[in-house]
Amino acid sequence: MAADAAGTEGEEQPIKQRKNGLYPGVSDELAENMSTGWADTELHGLEPIPQAEQTAARRAALSARYPGERLVIPAGNLKTRSNDTEYSFRASTEYAYLTGDQTEDGVLVLEPRGEGHSATIHLLPRSNRENGEFWLSGQGELWVGRRHSLAEAEQLLGIPAEDVRELAGKLSEATGPVRVVRGHDAAIEAALTDKVTAERDEELRVYLSEARAVKDAFEIGELQKACDSTARGFEDVVKVLDKAEATSERYIEGTFFLRARVEGNDIGYGSICAAGPHATTLHWVRNDGPVRSGDLLLLDAGVETHTLYTADITRTLPISGRYTELQRKIYDAVYEAQEAGIAAVRPGAKYRDFHDAAQRVLATKLVEWGLVEGPVERVLELGLQRRWTLHGTGHMLGMDVHDCAAARTEAYVDGTLEPGMCLTVEPGLYFQADDLTVPEEYRGIGVRIEDDILVTKDGNRNLSAALPRRADEVEAWMASLKNDK
Repeated sequence: MAADAAGTEGEEQPIKQRKNGLYPGVSDELAENMSTGWADTELHGLEPIPQAEQTAARRAALSARYPGERLVIPAGNLKTRSNDTEYSFRASTEYAYLTGDQTEDGVLVLEPRGEGHSATIHLLPRSNRENGEFWLSGQGELWVGRRHSLAEAEQLLGIPAEDVRELAGKLSEATGPVRVVRGHDAAIEAALTDKVTAERDEELRVYLSEARAVKDAFEIGELQKACDSTARGFEDVVKVLDKAEATSERYIEGTFFLRARVEGNDIGYGSICAAGPHATTLHWVRNDGPVRSGDLLLLDAGVETHTLYTADITRTLPISGRYTELQRKIYDAVYEAQEAGIAAVRPGAKYRDFHDAAQRVLATKLVEWGLVEGPVERVLELGLQRRWTLHGTGHMLGMDVHDCAAARTEAYVDGTLEPGMCLTVEPGLYFQADDLTVPEEYRGIGVRIEDDILVTKDGNRNLSAALPRRADEVEAWMASLKNDK
């Protein structure tokens, strides 16, 4: 990594106002030299971002929901990873949903105007080339790259843009009712401390969460892109399973990450690359274990598109390329449960129906195998199957992998499915390595199958159908990929 701006590596260089407003140690001659001789790189005639029409409609719906109130939606700020380095920035979902912008420190403000609102996006302008900020500040363009000018941002986003550095002062002086999405920008929240209440702000967060439940055409297209890229990432993994066997689960993690970064923005969540008994740990993201032929690999991963929509897909693969008899028995049970769950996804169905359908199949299998005492109705009533099924059968999907998480219970898990909703269907069976209630040969086997299902007008569509699910299809697919290497 390069040395700190205008100083030696590791030194903190406080700003001191001099003739040119520069850091200490910079001569006036160098300052003068650096402030001149740069070409005009302002961009003109930019086309709006693809989702500009949709983001405008979302802002209009938000405006109609809260007439007469000032609404403040921040993108968030960079977060320190270690000392003077930061994590990669990911804009808050609410902000990106309403603007399409993804830059740090941005804030969308809807100001009440008559019966509606005027929207303004507040952003950092381009680095100043006259006072040296562009090459001396750690956030200057020569250090972190060029930002769009405010005029460019207006063309791209279709929203008037102003300098965000002036916003906190304006908000602190503003009057009238205000709501802010909390948890993203402490400075903006501090400027509104005496103007907002937690209850009102939470109502805004809940509204924006529920507004994302039904996806528009642009969002559905992005989710399909995410699923298609994820399918290619799974293919990449199968092709390098021999290298993973020679190293660890980390090889699988890195392989999928490459696809996510090449075709998308990032991974949508920490990849679960769980081989052998690690497959029984629901959120195994350490990914530091061995990959052994004869074991299963539970791969739960998703590509996040450049517009921040993520896939969430799981396949449980035989590392050798073929399931053992017991592995196939357990896998087939989960597949049957998933088929029942997917069949229950349709408009007008209760959200919980697909979970109930999948759980009934798994409970029936557990009774048939003698692992729990029936009848099945008793098992379901008491929830006894949950020792081995552990989790819910799915969740909403979108810009967040667990999308719409702030929605009210009556609007989500107690609600009704509508066309345009997208959810995962992901039943699983997990036999812990230390579970003495099951035969020894079951212990350490975990199986989950997960697909991303769009509710349509007449049923559903599997957005991740490019990846095979049936055991024999999985084996044939893996064989073809290994032969293709």
